Amino acid sequence: MSRSKEKVSGLFRKLFKSTNSKDGEGPSKPSTPGSGSPARRILRGCRDTVSPAATSQASPCFSSKGKRDDAQNKTVRARRLMKELRDLQRFQNSKTDPVFTVELVDDNLFEWHVKLFKVDGESDLGIDMRDLGINHILLHLIFPENFPFAPPFMRVISPRIEKGFVMEGGAICMELLTPRGWASAYTVEAVIMQFAASVVKGQGRIQRKNKGQKVFSRRTAEESFRSLVKTHDKYGWVTPSLADG
Repeated sequence: MSRSKEKVSGLFRKLFKSTNSKDGEGPSKPSTPGSGSPARRILRGCRDTVSPAATSQASPCFSSKGKRDDAQNKTVRARRLMKELRDLQRFQNSKTDPVFTVELVDDNLFEWHVKLFKVDGESDLGIDMRDLGINHILLHLIFPENFPFAPPFMRVISPRIEKGFVMEGGAICMELLTPRGWASAYTVEAVIMQFAASVVKGQGRIQRKNKGQKVFSRRTAEESFRSLVKTHDKYGWVTPSLADG
């Protein structure tokens, strides 16, 4: 009887030993990279290739790339404006009666004052300027960081002009000055000449009545410009093209 029990016990030990060896799940057997179920191998591969450390290192790369792009945009803007400024100043110095002149505001390359001396002399605006002894229209240009891929913001500082596509605060209603109408090939000279044509075609006049005048400020101009851009994006633009100037 005892021999029979020993035989049965021996058979069970052999059976369990062979089963554990076959499945590779014995407590003392080391695991290998190819062992385990397919799901376990996939999860192990994911942990090996995508770790928290690798993920956390990705964001500085994007940040540094963004900084490089910003620096590159500023360099492009500075080079373009320096070239245009030199060309314009060279041209205006060669003329005794230039159409317009440019100068930096507080030596800031990215902020210009433009004095427009000449508009159509037969226009109402030209007559108003002569009658009132006003020899130029003063414009203010601010160039964004992504210029020349985005347009400058331009407004009239003085004199105060009615109609002529000049809005509250001196904002200027011109499609060329919007992202939709702008092209990087446009120069400052093209912008000024377009304004000179638009203000005449829009029947601009010098405002003579002081009563009820609104403040001509940069903030007012920016708010007015944002509003008019929304309106014209919805209903279309009617300002003359560069070919008309």
